[in-house]
Formats: sequence, C-alpha cells, structure tokens
Amino acid sequence: MSTALLPAVEITTAAHPTHAVIWLHGLGADGHDFEPVVDELDPSVLPPTRFVFPHAPVRPVTINGGYRMRAWYDLVTSDFSRRREDPAGVHESAQQLTALIAHENERGIADERIVLAGFSQGGAVALHTALRHPRRLAGVLALSTYLPLPDTLAAEAAPANKDLPIFMAHGHGDTVIPYDFAERSARLLQDAGYPLAWHPYFTEHSLCLEEIRDVEAWLAQVLGG
Repeated sequence: MSTALLPAVEITTAAHPTHAVIWLHGLGADGHDFEPVVDELDPSVLPPTRFVFPHAPVRPVTINGGYRMRAWYDLVTSDFSRRREDPAGVHESAQQLTALIAHENERGIADERIVLAGFSQGGAVALHTALRHPRRLAGVLALSTYLPLPDTLAAEAAPANKDLPIFMAHGHGDTVIPYDFAERSARLLQDAGYPLAWHPYFTEHSLCLEEIRDVEAWLAQVLGG
C-alpha cells in the first residue's frame, strides 16, 4: 500500500474545526460526490466540523469487466449469496482510512470527535474500519451499504468501539445492494450488541431529503452540536 495520504476534498462548517467527518464515496464516484450534502446541513446544530471526502484509488473492478475506476476494493461477483468483496482491497482501504484519522489527530482532532461515514462501497469500508479501530470514535454513518467480511468481526472487533453509535440507512427500492441483504448486516450487528439504529427509506440507491434531515440530527447528537 502507498504511504501517501489519499487526496481529498475538504469543507469546514466554521473556522478552527474541532470535529471531523471522513466520508467515503461509492464505486465509480469520487470525493466530490457528497460535497452537496454539507450545504444541506444546518451548521448551527453542529460544532465547527471539517468534512473530508477522500478519492478512492483507481483499480480494475471484476464485475465491470476489469474496467479501471475509483473503487475502495474489487467486487469479484454480483452474486449476493457469495463473498463479493476482495479482502485485500478492504484491508488496504481500511489502512488508508486509518491514515486519514491519524491526519485529523495531527491537526488537533481526537478520535472521539471523528465520525466515519460512507455510501455503498465507502460505507462498507467505514463500517469495517470503525468496528476494528483501537480508539473510541464518535460514530459511524453507513448509507446504502452492508457489513463486509462479517466472519472476521468477532475476532477483530475493538473493545473501544463495542458501543459505537451506528446510523445505518437503506432504501426499499435499492437495486444495487438489495434491502434485505443490508438489513441482514444490521441485524448481525444488533445481535452482536452494537447500538445500531436502522433507518429505512422509500428511495433507491441514493439519499433522500428525509434521510439527510435524520443524518443531520444524528450528527448533532454524536458530535455534541
């Protein structure tokens, strides 16, 4: 893995941010994809916050015929009854996300004031990383996604984040990641004792306005706005 920090788009809600949200995009997108969400949030309910939107590396993706695109890991099959994600890619992206957390630490923002967030593939990496991170985080925002490598979680889960607040949302009409598949991930985490809040919406593989309002309220809660 490259030791270079991933390039990222950064937006701050106020001068001298005291908190951070590191938000990972989905397959084939880039860090600009969720920039507009910040404009939809009410900065008055949040502490001064830096939103960091990193760009995933470009890599070949098997289910897309090996076409090279921005991806957090390779998807080796479209069959949801089998393991779809490449473990090496998940681990590499988790290390890159951990490096971004360390970069925020260097800028004066402690782990407990950092939320990991992501959509689709990005949400999978955010979940994977947050549950294994050795120091307490503020929370994890997992949108239109699922838990990757679930069979390794019990052995790798970090005690510091066993009570980590998790906001997990999914659209009933999602044809990219089926609703039932994502819901199974949510139930697995709830059965493991994580305080996960499950938010279903009547939308497809995207965010809706109701969801953005709920995200805003949750961020205000976990960041102490």
